[in-house]
Amino acid sequence: PNISECWSAGTATIMLMGDVCTRACRFCSVNTGNPKGWLDAEEPLNTAKAVQLMGLSYVVLTSVNRDDLDDGGAGHYAQTVRAVKQLNPNTGVEALTPDFLGLESAIDVLLDSGLDVFAQNIETVRRLTHPVRDPRAGYEQTLNVLRYASQNSEVITKTSLMLGLGETDDELLECMDDLRKVDVDVLTLGQYLQPTSNHLPVERFVTPEEFARYRDIGLEKGFKEVVSGVFVRSSYRAERVLEFNNVGLQAT
Repeated sequence: PNISECWSAGTATIMLMGDVCTRACRFCSVNTGNPKGWLDAEEPLNTAKAVQLMGLSYVVLTSVNRDDLDDGGAGHYAQTVRAVKQLNPNTGVEALTPDFLGLESAIDVLLDSGLDVFAQNIETVRRLTHPVRDPRAGYEQTLNVLRYASQNSEVITKTSLMLGLGETDDELLECMDDLRKVDVDVLTLGQYLQPTSNHLPVERFVTPEEFARYRDIGLEKGFKEVVSGVFVRSSYRAERVLEFNNVGLQAT
């Protein structure tokens, strides 16, 4: 919903590894299936060329889940990050990744690729994780991935929640505390919108005033940046995380 604002800021999100996901989260309209190991070997270089052609100052690389691959696609991600950085050394790169089933060796591959921001979305509060996310995902699994990534001091860690799925204020604040305990730097909060009638219904619409209050609470809890609003998505204003006053890195 924010495409014009993103383009004007020189940012874009690119999805890697195809459009077929091996998982079936109940909030997501991406196709589900088994890609059977397929990867486009030219995608890393083509992605780097696209970033160069668009003149991006910041790019978010995201993907479907690829549980059909031994490393969950981490190696392909890392190749893409390196290719982007080689052709676009001044471009900030964020990887919004799957959870890699919690495999630390896969996370290491990505953390060693030269990326600036490692993001893995927790999506919702603890109680709602099972009805909202695929059974292979998990609240604790995402926390563990973020905890492991946060040990790398050269990488900013980030996560996102959708609101309006039936969570309570207390559950949201508990989730914020859980995320701060594993040293997550940046949090985004946005309104869940039902993509089709086959997906989870919206339980309530969060007001702009509530989103503003949640941002204030998150900052008080120690997040270096909280981007919170009705139309905020995990990649919205992603370049903000590199602003000097927020997380200690000079914007590129």
